[in-house]
Amino acid sequence: MTVSVEKPLLAALREALPDVAVLTADDQLDLHSRDAAPFGEAGRPVAVVRPETVEQVREVIRAARAYGVPVVPQGARTGLAGAADAVDGCLVLSMVRMDRILEIDPANRLVRCEPGVVTADLAAAVAERGLCYPPDPASWEVCTIGGNIATGAGGLCCVKYGVTADYVLGLTVVLADGEVLRVGRRTVKGVAGYDLTRLFVGSEGTLGVIVEATLALRPPRPPARALLARFPSASAAGEAVSAIVRAGHVPSALELLDRTTTEAISALGHPLFADGGAATLIVASDAPDAAEDVRAMAALCRDAEALSVTAAAGEAESAGVLEARRMVLPALKARAAALPGEVTAFIEDVAVPRDRLAELIDRIELIAGEYDLYISTVGHAGDGNLHPTVVFDRSDPDAVRRAKEAYDAIMAAGLELGGTITGEHGVGTLKRDWLARELPPRGLRLQRDLKRLFDPEGLLNPGKVLA
Repeated sequence: MTVSVEKPLLAALREALPDVAVLTADDQLDLHSRDAAPFGEAGRPVAVVRPETVEQVREVIRAARAYGVPVVPQGARTGLAGAADAVDGCLVLSMVRMDRILEIDPANRLVRCEPGVVTADLAAAVAERGLCYPPDPASWEVCTIGGNIATGAGGLCCVKYGVTADYVLGLTVVLADGEVLRVGRRTVKGVAGYDLTRLFVGSEGTLGVIVEATLALRPPRPPARALLARFPSASAAGEAVSAIVRAGHVPSALELLDRTTTEAISALGHPLFADGGAATLIVASDAPDAAEDVRAMAALCRDAEALSVTAAAGEAESAGVLEARRMVLPALKARAAALPGEVTAFIEDVAVPRDRLAELIDRIELIAGEYDLYISTVGHAGDGNLHPTVVFDRSDPDAVRRAKEAYDAIMAAGLELGGTITGEHGVGTLKRDWLARELPPRGLRLQRDLKRLFDPEGLLNPGKVLA
């Protein structure tokens, strides 16, 4: 960006927004330059703006458009696909200060909130009113509702309760021309016109900036009972998953941890992982007859040649089982810290039909051996959605090369097995080229046409999702 544009742009922003809402210090620009994606070059923004009202968002969009400056919306920057990475000379539009819960409506089981509300805070607030907001991404204690909607986030309980998209009733969005558009409804049913709400969900800020969301709520979830089963291999655990689904069970969680992940958690000292190496399946039920449901699923695990099955006797023991799944990231961080070099990791996201799950797990194990990499595979097995995590030394060019090639090999395996390149992390920049391989040419052209319709000048989060 030239000085002739930068100075009047910043002057216009400071006139429209409070001084504290416009950040230009180097440390702030660096902090907001990228999300949690491991690869890809992030650009340097000219400023970070943190509006507190819809009108301030409109002023930012209008100023950016007047000077032809790109706008990159951001939430908590926990995304894993590069969707919130800055581009050179852009304005980063951080939505974290728009963090109010505007309405909780028990009669209609809905909540209205701004995009900067932290997901766990929203869940806690509605729980105080006797309601439940089920989506629970792994980063739910820090990620925001706006980011969840923009990326189409999932979570641990989505096998029974669905993903973020299933709870979005309506949105208020600021479009590329600065106008405000309200889409969706407050009613339980509604099919008037095209479903523009779903179009914005998962659009990663490329079609408009979400400034308010109306979300569906549910009655409180009953206490869950859980079991933990150990298997000789991840593919054997995958066979147990297939058996549970075929039998008609609807668990509230169905999580798979391969041998590598199990060993990492064992090293942290979780009592249920004392003997280390085996693949692990964590299953939970919050059905009215949860104890009986868990017993039946435990029997299916034994039929699938589980080495051991531990069914929790009550809520406290069940919480201990489920806590093991939350220990995955700390365990992998501990493992990475013990390795030499500048060790980092990326968490992959690929989904296949559930009956191909065991095949994908086997392919990932082969890829780890082929590229001589430490790959830990965990995931929402009930959805066929796995998260292989590749640990590598980013200071070693050869390790970086092998990690990138393994990344591509996992994507290719998922598509070959009839799956998708992303189940819940989004496309961003990391999977942009792979999107063209998944979508048919006509479908890809239609998506590009939609982008041009909503953002003819290409200023909203350019370079994300679509090349």
